[in-house]
Parts: sequence; structure tokens; C-alpha cells
Amino acid sequence: MAHEFTCRVYYEDTDLAGIVYYANYLKFVERARTEWVRSLGIDQSRLKQETGIVFAVRRVEADYLIPARFDDELTVETCVRAHTGARLELTQDVRRGTDLLFSAAVTLVALTDDGRPTRLPTDVRALIDENA
Repeated sequence: MAHEFTCRVYYEDTDLAGIVYYANYLKFVERARTEWVRSLGIDQSRLKQETGIVFAVRRVEADYLIPARFDDELTVETCVRAHTGARLELTQDVRRGTDLLFSAAVTLVALTDDGRPTRLPTDVRALIDENA
């Protein structure tokens, strides 16, 4: 099941050439992941407060295909490729209409406050299972 997040390209997102600066795509997909997690009913602040667990990006593989420009409306589609008790593998595609501009494979891990890997709580895993 795919989650969609829409955002607009602002002037601050662009570089001297008037196209989206490459690192800003990572910001777009980060916002989309946050909204995806929220849409599952997972409160990340509460998760950290109650369990000390946070999500962290372990790996990103990114393909920049077509540049986005100022004022473009973009849609970020987030899909779960695979998951275990402590790891999520996602694909995140950024589109302008039907044009695929950017595609990323993202691996997230669950970490404790001291940075050690840990398993996600059963209820969080169940929410991901229901929506994967």
C-alpha cells in the first residue's frame, strides 16, 4: 500500500541554476516518511518518550532522474519493500505529475537512546504489517 505526500518547491529549495538542490530531495522524502508513519497511527514523540526508541536512516540509495524546479508541485510516494522486527526497507519516488524525478531506496532501523539497534514494539510492528 502506497502513501502519498504532496509538497511544493520553494525558491529556497533551488540552486543557482534554478533547479532543486540535490540534498533537498532527501528533505522531501524525510517529510513524506514522517507523514507516512503518522498516517499509520504511530506517534514518534510518544514512542521515544515511552520506549526510548527512534527511527534512524541507515542507508539511502538515490537516483536523480529529472530536475524539479521552483513552484513545481511534487508527490512523494512511500512504499514498504520489506521489514523485520528492527528494520524497514522503503522505496520513495518523487513525481511531478506522471514524471518520475527522483527515486530512493531507504533503510530505516530502530535505535535506543544510546544508539543501539533494537526491535520495534509489537504494536508498532502490527501497524506496519497492516499497512505494508
